[in-house]
Amino acid sequence: MFINKSLMLCRAKRVVFLLLLHSVTALAQTSQTGSGLAPNLMQHHNQTGAHVLEKGEESLLARAWLSEHVQRSIDVQYFIWSSDNIGILATEALLKAAERGVKVRVIVDDLLVDADDEVLLALNAHPNINIKIYNPQHSVGVSLFNRLINLLTGFRKANQRMHDKVVLYDGEIAIIGGRNMADEYYDYDREYNFRDRDVLLAGAVTRDIQASFQTFWDSPLSMAVDTLIDRNKVTINESQINTVYHYLHEYANNPENFAPHIHQTLENMTPRMQQVLAHLSWSEARFIHDLPGKNTAKDLQGGGQSTSLLIDAIKQARHRVSIQSPYLIVPNGGQALFAQLIEKGVTVTINTNSLASTDNLYAFSGYLNQRKMLLQMGINIFEYKPYPAVQTQLFDRLHELDKDPPIFAIHAKTMVIDSQTVFIGTFNLDPRSANLNTEIGVLIYNPQLATQVEQQIQTDMQPGNSWNARTESPDGEASLLKRIQVFFLSFLPIEPLL
Repeated sequence: MFINKSLMLCRAKRVVFLLLLHSVTALAQTSQTGSGLAPNLMQHHNQTGAHVLEKGEESLLARAWLSEHVQRSIDVQYFIWSSDNIGILATEALLKAAERGVKVRVIVDDLLVDADDEVLLALNAHPNINIKIYNPQHSVGVSLFNRLINLLTGFRKANQRMHDKVVLYDGEIAIIGGRNMADEYYDYDREYNFRDRDVLLAGAVTRDIQASFQTFWDSPLSMAVDTLIDRNKVTINESQINTVYHYLHEYANNPENFAPHIHQTLENMTPRMQQVLAHLSWSEARFIHDLPGKNTAKDLQGGGQSTSLLIDAIKQARHRVSIQSPYLIVPNGGQALFAQLIEKGVTVTINTNSLASTDNLYAFSGYLNQRKMLLQMGINIFEYKPYPAVQTQLFDRLHELDKDPPIFAIHAKTMVIDSQTVFIGTFNLDPRSANLNTEIGVLIYNPQLATQVEQQIQTDMQPGNSWNARTESPDGEASLLKRIQVFFLSFLPIEPLL
């Protein structure tokens, strides 16, 4: 929800993205119809309705539409909220909702906050907006000296992050999944984008999502920004507050370079969303989450609720398990679990990033140390190509770019068990998700939805989209520099942090 000073001087930068929100606003104001959700809630008591958001732009537009139609509250929880165009768009959406009386609460993890203190204080000054920072050890209100002290005296605490990604509208509709709030998660970065997956949820499971958010909100680890920022060093007056608000609205309403096809898309947004909400897939579901702090371990181990519940779920597999994870470093105990599955005849298939597509060389170095062993165990591994053929289906704006297509890398965190149960959330297949970061997700017991997602994963593993790690040599497709870097990184004893 953040802007910084450099962006305030660059209003014309990809303004077309921000105009999405402006047009949704106008469209919402003229709409007189409801969402169509209420009859389904009554009909499917104690069940959860779900709609999978495979495309980045679809997920962005759903958020924009819901932000304009919400009546009472928006609760937001993110690991990353960048100061790029998508971040500004989302910030202005929350401000506009607050200005019409919606109560907005935001929790953002401290690690990667890049907003100016003045901007945080200005937004938090609105009577309907409250912002909290989770586990402030690195950024907000923390000097470089104190950051170093925190790392030296509390290494585990400094590394324990809130990886949750939740937005909840009126406590009734939620979107959770892999997407943070930044350009690259919604197909709007011109260099590097993520193939990600969210799920829109309504019904029974949203009560558990609301309860989890409230637990984080009430936790001592979540601290109000105005208590973190030294008010003796950073002052904010009414004029400065109004300047920030005016800038956000002006930025979002700038008509420069408005694209006709985006206008057409937004004209169709209300009927599209009403169709989605009226035809959700209803079934039993279980919300999976961790408590603030994850666990009470003193070292970098310890597990958590999400880890235990996912292990319990995967143990139920009888035929096959399909996993999509950007990073693949099997945590302690994971190898034995997969070995047990394979021994009883379960086929285990994993789709992850190749060296050519990954955004995290440290994580890939951990995978490099395990890959041979995992293949020998009998796990099928497919590594995503940086320019997969499926990009043309998932990336609606690809044909408009006036240069080479951006790299497209996996960021989805998904598991399908026996084509019956699907998990969509934030949990990576790595030690950090298992032991350090808080994670969330939903297990949906719906064969139709599970098969739908499994087919998407199978498509991502086809030869035009991924290399077979067993029969091909994907590392050779990466640059020489990347190969040299990951070779040396593979010797570092950092696996628990990956």
